[in-house]
Amino acid sequence: MGWFSLGNYEPRGVLVHALRFNNLTLGYDHQPAIQRLDTEIAAGSLTAVVGPNGAGKSTLLKGVIGTLVPMEGSLALGSISRENIAYLPQQSDIDRSFPITVIDLVAMGLWKEIGPFGWLSTAQQSLVEKAIAAVGLSGFESRIIGSLSGGQMQRVLFARLLLQDAQLVLLDEPFNAIDTRTMTDLLKIITRWHGEGRTILAVLHNHDTVRTHFPQTLMIARELVAHGPTESVLTAENQFRARQMCEACAGPPHVCGRSVA
Repeated sequence: MGWFSLGNYEPRGVLVHALRFNNLTLGYDHQPAIQRLDTEIAAGSLTAVVGPNGAGKSTLLKGVIGTLVPMEGSLALGSISRENIAYLPQQSDIDRSFPITVIDLVAMGLWKEIGPFGWLSTAQQSLVEKAIAAVGLSGFESRIIGSLSGGQMQRVLFARLLLQDAQLVLLDEPFNAIDTRTMTDLLKIITRWHGEGRTILAVLHNHDTVRTHFPQTLMIARELVAHGPTESVLTAENQFRARQMCEACAGPPHVCGRSVA
């Protein structure tokens, strides 16, 4: 698998925050899914977001991209604009029945440059092809996305992220239902992004993966449980506390259930 990069965000000498959550409460239909979250994500950090089902992990990412407006508190992006955020949703949120080809979906990563109805220049076409090659899918350009396996589809979505060239990358369960080889290849891309000084926030369930590849961890269970170096956050005590906090949730199913992850 080749490599592809457009930008380089060198870490600053003194780390500042990329994201700041100030007593943040987010939710649906006036019901909070995350409450009183108060912490910050350092610029250039590689952070896993963990917690039980119903902890509000996906909800947090939706708040960062602006899909959800804070019910209370605030969310500050530091020096990053929302136009400089790349977001990978869960595959279950993507309509794969839409008849779009791999190359067209990947090209959407250049939407800031070409707009919704623009045409690709020769140079931009070359960038799209290089991004597809970088995720190991050369030869798949004309395939309809509905014909792809889960791993192939995730590679396509990462190719689109490559073209977005964002300073802040949000990944919602990037390794769910994919094969081991694809996971290994995508982890290499994430590690390279981190090396370039980009800030990465990834919702993950596999704690072994978190321990091996993610230096920082944010554990939530509708509220903050712990945030810091992974080895100090992923303790048995914190995991037990997080389960207790989620089990104590008395809200409706759409708040406390899987749909808010």
